[in-house]
Amino acid sequence: MIHDVLKQLEPLDQLPQWEQFKQAVLAAKIDCKQTVILEAAGLKVDLSAQRRSDALSQAVSDLLEVRQLDKLRQALFDGEHLNSTEDRAAWHTMLRQPQPLIEVQSERLRVLEFVRRVDNDRRWRNIVHIGIGGSDWGVRLATQAFGYAGSWRQIRFVSNIDGHAIEGGLAGLDPHDTLVVVATKSFRTAETMANAARACEWFEAAGVNAGNNTIAVTANPEAAAAWGIPRHNIYRFWDWVGGRFSLWSAVGVAAGLTVGSGVLAGLQSGAHAMDRHFLNAPIEENAPIQLALAELANRSVLGYGSRNLAVYDSRLSYLIPYLQQLEMESLGKSVDHQGRDIKVATGPVVWGMPGTDAQHTFFQWLHQSSEGAPVDFIVCQKADHQWQQHHKQLLAHCLAQRQALLHGKSTAQAETENRHKGMDSAQAQWLAHHRKQPGGRASNLIVLPQLTPFSLGALLAMYEHKVFVEALVWGLNPFDQWGVELGKVLADDIFAILNGSAAGDAKHTELDCSTQYWINQFKA
Repeated sequence: MIHDVLKQLEPLDQLPQWEQFKQAVLAAKIDCKQTVILEAAGLKVDLSAQRRSDALSQAVSDLLEVRQLDKLRQALFDGEHLNSTEDRAAWHTMLRQPQPLIEVQSERLRVLEFVRRVDNDRRWRNIVHIGIGGSDWGVRLATQAFGYAGSWRQIRFVSNIDGHAIEGGLAGLDPHDTLVVVATKSFRTAETMANAARACEWFEAAGVNAGNNTIAVTANPEAAAAWGIPRHNIYRFWDWVGGRFSLWSAVGVAAGLTVGSGVLAGLQSGAHAMDRHFLNAPIEENAPIQLALAELANRSVLGYGSRNLAVYDSRLSYLIPYLQQLEMESLGKSVDHQGRDIKVATGPVVWGMPGTDAQHTFFQWLHQSSEGAPVDFIVCQKADHQWQQHHKQLLAHCLAQRQALLHGKSTAQAETENRHKGMDSAQAQWLAHHRKQPGGRASNLIVLPQLTPFSLGALLAMYEHKVFVEALVWGLNPFDQWGVELGKVLADDIFAILNGSAAGDAKHTELDCSTQYWINQFKA
């Protein structure tokens, strides 16, 4: 049983292999004279600006061996129950297999046939996708990445419980020519179901049968049918698909309707190519593994609390929240599989903004703050627009920022520059202290040959497997998210009180004085 393997993992801080890894990281340096570039499923990953040494390579090998990488990685692809707290698989890799399980293939064909049929009929000029979290970000990312030049259909997204979201999502649309996609794994997600109910009312007010203009994508088809969606309009995925891994499933149907079913196929194909790389490439050439180990060094040994995403392609702005959810929901844990406290720092904050906007927003902090953060620079080698000088400038900014973070500027260099500008000695020395930059700041450069569905699918899968390796070393379960459950339960109680129930009817907690004060204010 794979659960036995997980439960036998020793606390990380007690492993001699972890101590060996720590000491090797601290002794290693960033060697600017040698490039380290890995190729994976068409992507190029430059790790030259990370610490490395022969001793660190050996420590990595020893650490992954004691953490049973080979066995647990194979268990992931075999669909074993690696999600120990919920006793189920995390089998998202099955969704992008060329020859998946029969039930997966059947549902994949249903989605493709649906898209083909409504495209042929030129039906529904408007798509309203209602979902949140993993049922939202991936579809937003795909449609932004490949629909920026426009489509004969428009798509709007409604995720937030704020009534302005659903009001804006429906405003100005023709109900007769609108398809609503309700995407929720459980078909109980509060925000999604409230927004879906408002959309249903909107259809009915226009005399439209909501069931004919609504499809559901869910792991709970019985609940969708009971809610009123016809069986033929329900598309299924499975409980072994986590929400943040669900883009590969029927959740992507709205993207297929907006940017084409070929995009879905390309994403799956690229992700599968990265799956094969992760499964078969040796450790030293394995991009997800090496990215994970760089983050383990930066987070758990060197103490960096965050990692920045600098995405030098404006079409990929939604990649940032997509990866925030993937990484922070997966790795925002502090206990291991046995429930013991993990005694090292785990999952960092992931944050960012597309370049070059980021350079005018927070790169000052990256360059000269007392802490800084490692950076993932992501860029496409080839652009899809006609303005090549724009793209050359974009590439220049990306490389320049990375080099500045790595090399910095010494006080002496800054003083010399000041003197060449005609400053007197005192002024040159004084200003030099303000202009110096420490350098030595770690980064990765990830280069897509071009933004295609294949390359984006490979990129997303690479980050998925990176997260898996980090979780394996830390000893935590990356496939549950109990931390978000308490707030949901308390929200139900407070919602009931705001609707008129007595405070004493709250089932799960006693209200603190501040919460009670604001309940009273909001009710008044």
